[in-house]
Amino acid sequence: MADKDALVRSYAEALFSVADAEGELDAVERRLFAFAELLERETRVRDALLDPSLPIENKRQLIADTLRERANPLAVNLLGFLVEQGRAREIGRIIEALAEVRSAVPLGDARAKKLADALSRATGRPIEVRVIVDPSVVGGVVARVGDEIFDGSVRSRLIGAREQLTGTTRSG
Repeated sequence: MADKDALVRSYAEALFSVADAEGELDAVERRLFAFAELLERETRVRDALLDPSLPIENKRQLIADTLRERANPLAVNLLGFLVEQGRAREIGRIIEALAEVRSAVPLGDARAKKLADALSRATGRPIEVRVIVDPSVVGGVVARVGDEIFDGSVRSRLIGAREQLTGTTRSG
């Protein structure tokens, strides 16, 4: 299992790197998550991508057709690459391994690894983190793994404390 987890992390890291290098990380990430969710619901699409008799060109077209107007060319190419590499079955796990972490300051490799390990334990799946420096966090970190948010920011704690003191709640 550890080898499979390492492979999933490697693919996730590669997806992050390519999308980041192209300056399209946020758009690609949204499309990848949407596609992974679609694969869970649409067994016909998943089965077609797993079908060894279907040519890769047809599978790539299926990916583009499935994403329709939301199709980001880079996301389509990355998903096509995963399918071509025989990783269609792991698309969900690979994409779920992507985590965005916002921090007020850059995190060193050791802290990023420690955070990835903690998120892996919290979610029960291997996680690869991408750190974004965001001064609005003030301190601490905010991590997004798929649709789960782990907010350990000072800003969030200050807002929570203010709400407790004033008896108000956040709106929107």
